[in-house]
Amino acid sequence: MGIRAQGNPLASFLDVWSRSGTDASGPNARPSSTTATGGVISDYTDPGPGKVYRAHIFTSSGTFDVTALSNTYPADIDYLVVAGGGGGGEFNTNRGGGGGAGGLRSNFPTIPAPFKTPSFPVSVQPYTITVGAGGVGAVQSGTGYINPGSNSSIGSAVVASGGGGGGNRTDDPAPGNYPDSPEMAGGSGGGAGSGGPLNLNGAPSVNSPDPLTPQAQGFAGGDGDGNPPNYGAGGGGGAGAVGSDGTTIQSGAGGNGLQVLIAGTPASIQPVGTPGTNPGGGYFAGGGGGGNYNDPTPTAGAPGGEGGGGQGGSRNAVDGAAGTVNTGGGGGGNKGRSGGSGIVVVRYQIAELSATARATGGAISYYSGKTIHAFTSTGVFNVTNGPVSAEFFMVAAGGGAGYDASGGGGAGGVVHHPGLTVANGPYAVTIGAGGMGATSQPLQGNSGTNTVIAFPTTYTATAGGGGGSRANANGLTGGSGGGGGRSSGSGGPAAQPAPNPGATEYGNAGGTAGGYGAGGGGAGNAGEPYPNASKAGWGGIGMQVPSTFQNPAARFGGKIPGGDPSGQDWAVAGGGGGGGVADPAGSYGGSFDGPGRIPGGPYYGGGTGALDSPSPTETNTTGTENTGGGGGGGNNSPAKSGGNGGSGIVIIAYPN
Repeated sequence: MGIRAQGNPLASFLDVWSRSGTDASGPNARPSSTTATGGVISDYTDPGPGKVYRAHIFTSSGTFDVTALSNTYPADIDYLVVAGGGGGGEFNTNRGGGGGAGGLRSNFPTIPAPFKTPSFPVSVQPYTITVGAGGVGAVQSGTGYINPGSNSSIGSAVVASGGGGGGNRTDDPAPGNYPDSPEMAGGSGGGAGSGGPLNLNGAPSVNSPDPLTPQAQGFAGGDGDGNPPNYGAGGGGGAGAVGSDGTTIQSGAGGNGLQVLIAGTPASIQPVGTPGTNPGGGYFAGGGGGGNYNDPTPTAGAPGGEGGGGQGGSRNAVDGAAGTVNTGGGGGGNKGRSGGSGIVVVRYQIAELSATARATGGAISYYSGKTIHAFTSTGVFNVTNGPVSAEFFMVAAGGGAGYDASGGGGAGGVVHHPGLTVANGPYAVTIGAGGMGATSQPLQGNSGTNTVIAFPTTYTATAGGGGGSRANANGLTGGSGGGGGRSSGSGGPAAQPAPNPGATEYGNAGGTAGGYGAGGGGAGNAGEPYPNASKAGWGGIGMQVPSTFQNPAARFGGKIPGGDPSGQDWAVAGGGGGGGVADPAGSYGGSFDGPGRIPGGPYYGGGTGALDSPSPTETNTTGTENTGGGGGGGNNSPAKSGGNGGSGIVIIAYPN
């Protein structure tokens, strides 16, 4: 719940401040509340103490820029920092341990011992926010058997360590037995793999490298059982519990995460995190479930922990599931799946008031006479004091890129409605998940999933198409089409089959490939076709969200050419760059503008294509979360997997 702006002096003040950077006493007066920019802003009231908080939610890296301190409220901030979860383990699609959850660091009042850390006062300065990526799921051959997640941080003041990677089978080159495989240790430890006749050891949690005490940030992963019939692998540790040990009958479940109600009122569903045992959602850092050999139940492997842990799989039934994005959940074992990316949330008090918004759901902020609800994860938009005249902008998830000199993923389709009347009632909002990049031949990249608002008339933004691979070269159809892969693959066309009455739709085709991959289509124009022997095609440019939603205090999205130094310019739906390029500049996502290339990318959230030899160290990147950007294409020598697409977003605004 936020502040109802209509007839509310505080909300009017907040609106004036967000637009002008000054308060009512003049441009040099110190404000009554701390002012800062960065991330997606959520203003809400905690009805218990009657305090109004502003939360800054970072689902991708950015800057928390404090520009003035309050003369009324403390400069201390509350924070939640969750690292990327570890990738799940695999050997021949079975017996892989669950990935450990990303480390969790927080001073939120409900954090239990021994995890709760102290607050720290901020000063007027920018703080670099890093949101860690999830570890890639293990593959059957080559490098990358055990992959931990990446750290998340607020500068050097608060650091959460990436989750440990899930272990593999005993006869793997990297079997996943701690301490023989140190990459299994992390914020929470990875679960052990299995395989007769040995039992393998799960990994411990490591202490945070930041200066805060205590330094605990998670639990250990479970052990693997090396005995038939099912050789159960261990579950990854979570922020709230250890991963369970595997047995001869069943693999180990991932350890549960923690509930942290920092991003929205505790009386409503949190705008981030996952559901769990207690109402309100907001669970983070669950461990991934371990994998089985055979199938003791129709659902196969063990479940992931509350807070985004991925389900484990088994040899003969379902594959493991990836950790949920922006939760730090560990990836499920068996055909190892990637860990979920991390998240950073900071909040501070801005007022004392108990008031009710006209609607609830998502992250709520106020700007230029409008109340804005931003959904970065699936939730409910509940109009409680309607009707409201709502303008909305929605982006589907981007497509993943193909394998080996591949086409970039297409951007998610965009739908913009200038305004329709919305009556009281709950309306489901579904945020599309980015498509996974292809990990082997002959696979094309996977298309993303749709973003949907279930108003009485349903509105759907169509997911971006997957990019073509070298062996299956054509890009897939989507909101914007995937780029063609090497071997002259055709770009996928743009298609928006769902009717969206009264709305404008944006999307373009992917480029056509030649000797290297082509760019995925973007919301602004088509992906670049393969231009010459030394360059892959660049991704099609995206677009900025309408000015209604461009609150200077709540920056989000990707960057644009010549944009703000924060790199968050409300830019979305850029196509992924093609892969296999030998050009030192790379093939940038969201950087192709008609006959020209825009230097300095990637832009609009699109992922960058990988460099080919002799510089394989520069790899492709994923589409930015909550932009619908397409994944960057994989390179040719050595052949590399495609980048994942970025998740979607929904933004709704109505007059105060």
